[in-house]
Amino acid sequence: MNCIEHHLPELELATGQVREALQAILHTILFIRSPGPVAPRDVHCEGFDLTYTRIANEQPSNTGAVNPSVIENDIDRKVDNAIEAFLRSLCQIGPELLSGCLTLSFFERRASRQLFGLVSHEEKVIWEQWILRVVVNNTPRPVNDDSASVIERQRIQDTAEGMLKAALLKTFELAGSEISHIPPVMYEFDISCTKRADDRENIYSRVTNMPALINLSN
Repeated sequence: MNCIEHHLPELELATGQVREALQAILHTILFIRSPGPVAPRDVHCEGFDLTYTRIANEQPSNTGAVNPSVIENDIDRKVDNAIEAFLRSLCQIGPELLSGCLTLSFFERRASRQLFGLVSHEEKVIWEQWILRVVVNNTPRPVNDDSASVIERQRIQDTAEGMLKAALLKTFELAGSEISHIPPVMYEFDISCTKRADDRENIYSRVTNMPALINLSN
């Protein structure tokens, strides 16, 4: 089975915006790719003017089915733990700038046999990955009440919110573009963090290590 990779638009966020933005994206993907029918729950962001849909927490049933609240709590735990691990994995790419990459993978488990069928083991087959690069900007925001500071704070907020909305719209576009690779069986997910060097980091490295073109000491 070929693994389909979806690359979402890069986000540039302040530290205080990262958790909520990543929760919105990850829970949206998990809701769209849920294996089987689930109840939706709309969540309105506190730090952004947008609402996203996630898997709902319902009341326990007496039918013997799996308690939906247990499912939601398990999903919350995996998402929140991944975000905390992502924040710890960030690497510096510039003054007040940190970067990291988050990958959400969907996979199924397959039993396979080796050595003439005498030895069996379980194989983890990844069939889809969602890759998101995030730049965390720790530049202090203006805190004064003058018009210039207010305008700058609003500009920073609007920029981050626009990036998040663009990433969510791209998620819907990619999720509906190709579905033939989704297996017709129950599957799982995990979320990992990677430190990927990319052009932006390489450019910064080249600039910071570039010899001075003009000697100002003369």
